[in-house]
Amino acid sequence: MNILVLGSGGREHTFAWKIAQSPLCNELYVAPGNSGTAEVATNVNIGVTDFDAIKTLVLDKQIDLVVVGPEDPLVKGVHDYFLNDNQLKDVPVIGPQKAAAELEGSKEFAKEFMYRHNIPTAGYESFTKDSVEQGFAFLDTLQPPYVLKADGLAAGKGVVILNDLDEAKAELKSMLVDAKFGEASTKVVIEEFLDGIELSCFVLTDGENYKILPTAKDYKRIGEGDTGLNTGGMGAVSPVPFATDEFLNKIEERIVKPTIEGFKKDKLPYVGFVFIGLIKVGDDPKVIEYNVRMGDPETEVVFPRLKNDLVEILQAMGNGTLDTIDIDIDERAATTIMVVSGGYPEAYEKGKEITGIETIEDSIPFHAGAQLKDGKVVTSGGRVIAITSYGGTYKEAIKKSYQSIEKFNFDKMYYRKDIGFDL
Repeated sequence: MNILVLGSGGREHTFAWKIAQSPLCNELYVAPGNSGTAEVATNVNIGVTDFDAIKTLVLDKQIDLVVVGPEDPLVKGVHDYFLNDNQLKDVPVIGPQKAAAELEGSKEFAKEFMYRHNIPTAGYESFTKDSVEQGFAFLDTLQPPYVLKADGLAAGKGVVILNDLDEAKAELKSMLVDAKFGEASTKVVIEEFLDGIELSCFVLTDGENYKILPTAKDYKRIGEGDTGLNTGGMGAVSPVPFATDEFLNKIEERIVKPTIEGFKKDKLPYVGFVFIGLIKVGDDPKVIEYNVRMGDPETEVVFPRLKNDLVEILQAMGNGTLDTIDIDIDERAATTIMVVSGGYPEAYEKGKEITGIETIEDSIPFHAGAQLKDGKVVTSGGRVIAITSYGGTYKEAIKKSYQSIEKFNFDKMYYRKDIGFDL
């Protein structure tokens, strides 16, 4: 079959790398792709929200299956676009329809969903610029630290955690009145702070059945010791050492099952990946947020541990037969270290030549913000390359990744040297 992957990051390179291994895949296209996807697929220079151009490509290349990587096209309704078009409606799209994608598109929508279905999460209230004074009053009732979340999509940067009450009020005003995150912060959710350690749970669903992939833990802060600004993710580890069988059972019973049942009860059409951001508070899991796609950089450690043919799984998701699939997981640990452009997540330079990637043997380099230019691989984004390794333990795997990072170079490259430090 001919398959199209939408997106251009490390997640999409991992998808393409895994799909390309399947004997079921005939032609593989990635739009727009990057220098890594170019090694295993055909890149097509189309934006992920240019639905008309995507339609032309799907018809032209006789695409049999579309896998959506990032959240933006899902929130904008790419799945609905296919279903509402007579020429496209029979092409399965892996990714929820717009109504269900609101779980990531709106923090408030997600909180209301969790409350409705008794899914454990932090207490919250939401505010607009017309109710900013009530927002100040709500902050007065909370203990620090204060958690403020832009309601809409802010590229992973719309969450602010502050210890000082006056700073929190100033930040609320900045988000609501001064539109710090643009459209995304026309509404802001203020939550009670949950103290614990975070992890991510990934669930596959065909709308009726579900399967759970391995857990992973990612590292969001730019600085070592989890300090500094939030990023899209600086590294990840799978499995999560503190996630015991008992704890994983709590996740399934208290969170995964009511989530999938909630989709059915609320008539939210959901075929795709459910990424549940969790926090372990004491011995109990609580939901921080939902995302409606795979995580990045977690995909770079979860998919390498998946022994199954990914295309078989995607087909089963698309045609409602996920219950016939048994998920087979590699017992080894996998870790990934994200190498980023100097200055990220603030201003950084692009177009730096990357040398030495071809010398890496013990790890898998997944390209993220990297493109081919005049035959050379150059940086094109903040997060440039994720270096994934296997090991008997996560410590072994991390050591391998760090050794592989020493083999390549680009100007002003930066990475955290303490991934896994808190485990």
